[in-house]
Amino acid sequence: MKRSVSISLGSSKRDKSVRIDLNGQEILVERVGTDGDVAKARQMYLDLDGKVDAFGVGGVDLYLRLDDREYPLHAALRLVSGVKQTPLCDGRGLKHTLERRVFELAKSQLGEVRFKQAFVPVAIDRLGLAQAVAEVSERIVLGDLMVALGVPIPIYGIPAFKRVARIMLPFVSYFPMSMIFYGSGGAEHKPKYVKFFDGSDLIAGDFLFMRKYMPASLAGKTVLTNTTTEDNVALLKERGVNTVITTTPRYDGRSFGTNMLEAALTAYAGKGRRLADEELNALIDELGLKPSVVHLNTSALGEGL
Repeated sequence: MKRSVSISLGSSKRDKSVRIDLNGQEILVERVGTDGDVAKARQMYLDLDGKVDAFGVGGVDLYLRLDDREYPLHAALRLVSGVKQTPLCDGRGLKHTLERRVFELAKSQLGEVRFKQAFVPVAIDRLGLAQAVAEVSERIVLGDLMVALGVPIPIYGIPAFKRVARIMLPFVSYFPMSMIFYGSGGAEHKPKYVKFFDGSDLIAGDFLFMRKYMPASLAGKTVLTNTTTEDNVALLKERGVNTVITTTPRYDGRSFGTNMLEAALTAYAGKGRRLADEELNALIDELGLKPSVVHLNTSALGEGL
């Protein structure tokens, strides 16, 4: 049996191990959180190098992609330096394939969708998702400067976002781990930027960034995100969310991060390296991978659906 292991700087409370069937081939998929312990995570990578078929890199990105250029995150690359044999998958491949195609792949479950306004708290590490959201929204607000850097300036539209990103990414590339790793627990803070949550019928992006400042009520909204546990879904239902779309399929009650799914696909392919975007898109189609769509409060579906 092939084995993929996601070693995450995130919380160990979100750990999970499942066997998934990909076209008749069983893959053992494991997620191991280290609660922000960089030294522990680094040692796990070194200990398992060559002993598993693919690594997922959880909690941080190794590179951030803008159009055809990738910007290295040097602090994250130091975390995995010394890994020589096992392919390293930080999920950026699926962020520009599976997430970029989310509404196309979910069409059979959602139909044609249109939203008045979308709010993406942080888009820099999920630009494919933000671009997909922009195509089905009359207006998109990107909160990277606000949520990630504390600068109270919203960004409107993908072109404006790219202009800001081109200026910022050379600096972000050298951010310390304390700035590129959000945190192991994903605890909520006092609600902030509430007018952008309230004014949007679609909230999209990384769940931990979304949860950071989200208000007590998200009544009538659609949430598009990446990784959700059963507790996360229960929280969103409690907040009044109508529909949750997770970009990755659900296995044994939860969805996994793009890094973990990309590692599973890499193990399945057996090429001993990361897969290119075209290879990932081919596998998405071959295996029939689709986002997960859960209707939580179906009595009052929003206009977007």
